[in-house]
Amino acid sequence: MAIALLALAVISTGLYAGFMLIFLTGIMPALARLTDDQFVVAMRRINEYVPRPVFILVFLAEIAFPAAALAVAVDGRTDTERWLLLAGLVCAVLNHLVTVGGNIPLNNALAASESTPGVEARAAFEGRWNRLHLVRTLLAVAAFALLVASALS
Repeated sequence: MAIALLALAVISTGLYAGFMLIFLTGIMPALARLTDDQFVVAMRRINEYVPRPVFILVFLAEIAFPAAALAVAVDGRTDTERWLLLAGLVCAVLNHLVTVGGNIPLNNALAASESTPGVEARAAFEGRWNRLHLVRTLLAVAAFALLVASALS
């Protein structure tokens, strides 16, 4: 059971970190080349379509599986394995706090800015969203690396 939970923790966290990294390195740089109006429309559509069941499942699993893996008693688990697992979970939780406290409110503000000209809506959104996204991407990648290290210890 413990091995399966740790494997699911690594898989779900890796999927989430990969999604964050692709957004950081591919999607946002591509969107940056759009005009203001195009950018705003594209981000609104992305923000409507991303929070679908598969994404929500992976988003929640990134916390649930590491927490479950940590909660299960394992004979022979070293302190190093436990600390790496805990550190990975902490990074995942911090990632979610940035997402829920920063990126989602910006997404909601962008959605509500229908009457705001594209240049103003983009200026209020893009820079802050990208900075927060960088932080949450680094946290997600760190969580993944720490869980892998825990599994390999």
